[in-house]
Amino acid sequence: MGMPGGMEWILIALVVLLLFGGKKIPELAKGLGSGIKNFKNAVKEDEKEEEVAKADKADEIEDKKTKTASVDTEDSKKA
Repeated sequence: MGMPGGMEWILIALVVLLLFGGKKIPELAKGLGSGIKNFKNAVKEDEKEEEVAKADKADEIEDKKTKTASVDTEDSKKA
């Protein structure tokens, strides 16, 4: 089974038109479009959250390194 050809697409379009009617199809397309848009926005937000989490983690690691270095310096001064 391959992809539908030209006649199959026309038949599918006619069946959809008969099932939903001419007035419902634009509403369905609008709903589908807004759903896709919301999905893309959610994906972008998740990517931003991941970037922020990575940046926070990198900052924490840098802070730990700085604290460790300052503790080592204080220990060497005491000795």
